[in-house]
Amino acid sequence: MGNYIRTISDRATVVASDHLWLEDSAIQQLTNTSLLPGMRRVAGLPDLHPGRGYPVGAAFFSTGRLYPALCGGDIGCGVALWDTGLIAGKTSLDKLDKQLGNLDDPPDGSELARLAALDPELEQGLDALSQQLSAADLPPPCMASLGTIGLGNHFVELQAVDHVADTEAAAAMGLQPKRLHLAVHSGSRGLGQIVLRRHVELHSHAGLAEASPDAHAYLAQHAAALTYAHVNRRMIALRVLARLRTQGVSLLDVDHNYVAPAVINGEQGWLHRKGANPSGHGVVLLPGSRDAWSYVVQPLAADGDPGLQSLAHGAGRKWMRTDCKDRLVRRATSAQLARTSFGGRVICADKALIYEEAPQAYKDVDTVLDSLEGAGLARAIARLRPVLTYKTRGECC
Repeated sequence: MGNYIRTISDRATVVASDHLWLEDSAIQQLTNTSLLPGMRRVAGLPDLHPGRGYPVGAAFFSTGRLYPALCGGDIGCGVALWDTGLIAGKTSLDKLDKQLGNLDDPPDGSELARLAALDPELEQGLDALSQQLSAADLPPPCMASLGTIGLGNHFVELQAVDHVADTEAAAAMGLQPKRLHLAVHSGSRGLGQIVLRRHVELHSHAGLAEASPDAHAYLAQHAAALTYAHVNRRMIALRVLARLRTQGVSLLDVDHNYVAPAVINGEQGWLHRKGANPSGHGVVLLPGSRDAWSYVVQPLAADGDPGLQSLAHGAGRKWMRTDCKDRLVRRATSAQLARTSFGGRVICADKALIYEEAPQAYKDVDTVLDSLEGAGLARAIARLRPVLTYKTRGECC
């Protein structure tokens, strides 16, 4: 069967098979984080990779203190999955590409009106978000980025169901085998960076005593950023649905970067996720994107909770962004990277980004899933095939 849990120290574990490659620097970052004051346990997931000071693809549990820097600057980054109502294979890629148009700029007034007609609750949600931002002393201009994807690893992707392993579970969540589905990966855009920057300017990377006024202020801003991320993903999905002239149904919407109260082994504390799916809120998406499968995954309870109530959130990077173009430019042109082995298409007019986000820059998502299943943390319900991936129409946005 093999070993799927690596013990790094008395506080740190990694969920990964013996054959899954992990960078030494990521393990070192995980170990260093486990030594922070108040830190009780840390867990690396199979998509673990180095981040800016702290590893990505991990969960961290502390008591008495919480650490905003562990969540990073994209608070609420996560994935939503929608059923588009469209039959897979009935519309050509060229038509889908044309209908999708340009999603780089925020929706204007007329488009917002169309979105509000598609979702009667949108206007109320925007008003509530505006009030929450104001109460948390966050600038109203942040609202201007709503409905946009952003760069980096964010994307919108139309996906077709390729295989269903559990028809009952798929039906229970509303997954339709013959339909096109829409995955939206984005977060709180620049708002999360504002929240993190305010904290770092005052406290550097030190944590906050949980009962302190600064902790309460941070948590209010953090909550506003989470709300923003959910509204943003919903608006992006509605923009796509409106352009494809269809109505969709939301199947899931899950955050990957955030901190929340939690009880671990009977202790009350703070569970930080940095690039990790929660395992206690139902099914989640394990996205491969672009030129790889994505999986709808059912979390399972495992003895000892080696993943700290968390699962991998994707494949995880294996190359630094600055290395990607040099590694690939002689092997593939940007035009070749815009076509997938599945016969799909990638919309990315930013010639640097298409190399940075090439599938070769990521680990094999199947090996990540194998480690989750081998550790008894999850099982796949369905496998989704990428059809059309949207990154950006321009050189920048």
